[in-house]
Amino acid sequence: MFFNTTQKPFIIAGPCSAETEEQLMSTAVQLSQTGKINALRAGIWKPRTRPETFAGVGLPGLEWMQQAKQKTGLPIAVEVASPYHVEMALKYGIDIIWLGARTTGNPFSVQEIADSLKGVSISVLIKNPVQPDIDLWSGGADRLLNAGIIDLGLVHRGFHTYRSTDYRNNPLWDLAIEMKNRYPAHALLCDPSHIVGKRDGLLEVCQKSIDLNYDGLMIESHNRPDQAWSDAAQQITPLRLKEMLDALIWRREESAELHPLIEELRRKIDCIDDELFSLISDRMKIVRSLSAYKKEKGLTIVQTGRWTEILQNAAAKGEKLHLATEFIEKYMEAIHSESIRHQTEVFNSSSQGS
Repeated sequence: MFFNTTQKPFIIAGPCSAETEEQLMSTAVQLSQTGKINALRAGIWKPRTRPETFAGVGLPGLEWMQQAKQKTGLPIAVEVASPYHVEMALKYGIDIIWLGARTTGNPFSVQEIADSLKGVSISVLIKNPVQPDIDLWSGGADRLLNAGIIDLGLVHRGFHTYRSTDYRNNPLWDLAIEMKNRYPAHALLCDPSHIVGKRDGLLEVCQKSIDLNYDGLMIESHNRPDQAWSDAAQQITPLRLKEMLDALIWRREESAELHPLIEELRRKIDCIDDELFSLISDRMKIVRSLSAYKKEKGLTIVQTGRWTEILQNAAAKGEKLHLATEFIEKYMEAIHSESIRHQTEVFNSSSQGS
């Protein structure tokens, strides 16, 4: 059992892909020598976007993983994307399997894998889907749990969004935290390699996940990262990995001596939240009065110029108050959506005053 325990942090590391026996064994030994790693990972089958790119070595890689486990004593983990992959992983004694982002995004694939795991005792990780759809991620987890998987963990590797960010995959931390709230008994690991997409910034993302009380990390590490056959830019050497892990500040749960102060501050937050909800309710009452007037005068619910003005004013005020622009946009979009709901109710009612 790896992911239903209180063991924290749980660190999985290894190359993006198993390339050669020498490369994998050298990386495994170096990672083992750091004394920081709980499991060795390597990609055996790689779901690549382009058919001409390296797609993994297949079965020979599983043999190398077996040898690495014998030499280092580390549990071994590989990605699976089909029942055949599951069958081979079980045959070669793999300890942990994970479902990648592309697989999680396909309920048919997840169900086929779940069916192939019925009656099997193995630890499973499921990464978030490529798209920012928490119900798709949650549905994948439920399929595995329904198949009888007891030791299930979650991996947050970021999401593809059309909005440009500094990351390869937008973290969207709130979605991962919501997923953890839905499955509190299951470990949540962060995959900073795929979030950042490059070596610079890995430490920052790792620390952010620790501050948010994640249970561990899954990091790509290669003995010669610049020569890696896939995702070279985001892999780091075992030595650099050790230095990074040593530099992290590992947070702890609430302690007894801090509890009274935490409760006091939380009460203040609750009071402010109550005030915010009351103000939002007052805002919606005004919206309903405004929509009744619009209905009477034959005006449309949405006035594009007014909405643009509201967004611009909110962004400017938010900047002065040191509030992130992305937060202000999401908040105002939620307010706007609720306003439209109220106005639609008024427009559809038989009485303007309703």
